[in-house]
Amino acid sequence: MFELPKYGDGVCLARMAELLDVLSVDRARLQRISVVVTGSNGKGSTAAFCAAIGRAYGVRAGLFTSPHLYRFNERFQVDGASIGDDDLARLVSRIEAAITEISQRRGEKFGAFEAMFALACVYFEESQCAFAVFEAGIGGRYDPVRLVGATVTSVTSVDYEHVELLGDSLELIASDKSDACASGGTVVYGENCRSLKPHLVEYNRHRGITSLFVRDQIRIGGEIVAPSVQRFDFGFADTEFRSLDIGLLGRFQFNNAAIAITLFVLWLQRVRPDPAGIEAAVRSGLRDVSWPGRLEIIRRDPLTIVDVGHTPDGIRQSLASLQAIYGASGWILVVGVSFDKKLDEIVGALAPSFDTIVCTTAHHKGGNAEHIAATVRQINPQAAIHIAATIADAVSLSRTLAASLNRKIYVAGGLFTAIEFGVAARGGRAQDLDFF
Repeated sequence: MFELPKYGDGVCLARMAELLDVLSVDRARLQRISVVVTGSNGKGSTAAFCAAIGRAYGVRAGLFTSPHLYRFNERFQVDGASIGDDDLARLVSRIEAAITEISQRRGEKFGAFEAMFALACVYFEESQCAFAVFEAGIGGRYDPVRLVGATVTSVTSVDYEHVELLGDSLELIASDKSDACASGGTVVYGENCRSLKPHLVEYNRHRGITSLFVRDQIRIGGEIVAPSVQRFDFGFADTEFRSLDIGLLGRFQFNNAAIAITLFVLWLQRVRPDPAGIEAAVRSGLRDVSWPGRLEIIRRDPLTIVDVGHTPDGIRQSLASLQAIYGASGWILVVGVSFDKKLDEIVGALAPSFDTIVCTTAHHKGGNAEHIAATVRQINPQAAIHIAATIADAVSLSRTLAASLNRKIYVAGGLFTAIEFGVAARGGRAQDLDFF
């Protein structure tokens, strides 16, 4: 959509501030209406939960996320609806003109994500959103979302990712993501950040930032995980919500939902000191949320589930939830790994749990299926290993195997594999998808 490199020149903060000014974005209002979601895994689900709660509460809610799964428009949503093609084209033209002007004056190149963030800011302002949820791209310290100046932010989880940009330790990565929060604000940390608590509390202290942690200050209990229901109890300060049903599968979604509730409660307390009706909004938002690709059922016969997790920790969590909900036996694994991801770690998280495995290559950034199969063979030499050269072949082969063996199908290993499989399984073509 934007003919720009993925990354711009150096640190983007100064040129992004200039871009927002040229676009006449009211940054004071942007700060008042917004929360920011950062993290390694769970950002999209958490952002979707939070926006859904806001919408259920009755405030016009904007949602900016990345990447998109099926269409570019998905990145920019107002009250659950993606931006229309006409509005998108109009705003792209406007932002490209502003970027050209600033780039010539400053002698710097913008990145595509920077342009998308600016588009979201303008679109939410035009749409008169009263609440906006921004998902970070990479990190937080130098990510465009820092321009929001949000005083309510989160770090959903921390894993080793983008280490060349964020640092080669979990402390460094968590610190970078924490810096999306403005001074005097609050960062809500997910459950897997608790081991970093002493570091993060001290890191945030001198900017007056409050650090809250899921399963410490934010209470979770009564978890139920089953195919028919996923439910938990939530508590924060004096707020208690019992038996909350959530519309996304996976034990890890309790963490994401708890963060989303806390973000909205904190934001609402700042804009409405005596909020009413929040429990009904939380119940409705969590129950009715829609967010594809996360343990998504794309077919019932045979049961076929895809998951877009693409870091080793995220993949392990999704697999554990799959097994908890549907059982550990009777599965065929379809696995594909992008050529720039950690093949050994991703296959190591998946292969030991399956005795029948189809190795395939996604059209977008797909790693070689033969190489994936060789890695699977090293990790699980007892498995029956099959190779499908394309995603379309993987759909056909996995269905044939499922019918002959009376099995279910699980598709994992990365975003492109999962989404392309879902499209091909519904009769579409992987090559027609356009990712960024």
